[in-house]
Amino acid sequence: MSHSFTPSRRLFLRHSANIAVAGASLPFASRAFAGLEPRSLTLDHTHTHEKVSLVYASGNNYVPQALGRLNRFLRDHYTGDVGRIDPHLFDILHRITLALSTQGAYQVISGYRCPTTNNRLRATRGGGVAKHSLHMDGKAIDVRLPGVPLAELRDAALSLQAGGVGFYPHDQFVHIDTGRVRSW
Repeated sequence: MSHSFTPSRRLFLRHSANIAVAGASLPFASRAFAGLEPRSLTLDHTHTHEKVSLVYASGNNYVPQALGRLNRFLRDHYTGDVGRIDPHLFDILHRITLALSTQGAYQVISGYRCPTTNNRLRATRGGGVAKHSLHMDGKAIDVRLPGVPLAELRDAALSLQAGGVGFYPHDQFVHIDTGRVRSW
């Protein structure tokens, strides 16, 4: 089910300047960040209880060691399988933190999922897991941001028009992916 996105005037005014700084209208490739400060993320995994805070890119360049750490951090927490995470997913998260003017740590609910885990979750979650989930391709993450209302996190992600955004208020997370622009 797709929901239309109509931001409130208050939210629009509050975040417009920040979104402009985040480069919402620029192409999404890393070259969009050329000349800007290093890009960093702080993540806290709700299942493994691990934390990571690092610079993952600067200008046109991603930092290979940081991407390796993030791949391991976002591994399938059920099996330990490590996938290759799309670096553009990190750019989306970074742009959201800029848009929301926050420096808090994202709480990660789910990153990479191997096909076996995805199939098991599909069988046990009553259809709430996609058969061809972008989590299996390293192109999706489920997160929340303490101190930021879940609806504001969703709205900031939607405003970027950078990929898919799913809103799960009952489960307290927002799904963000690098697939086509859509929402549910």
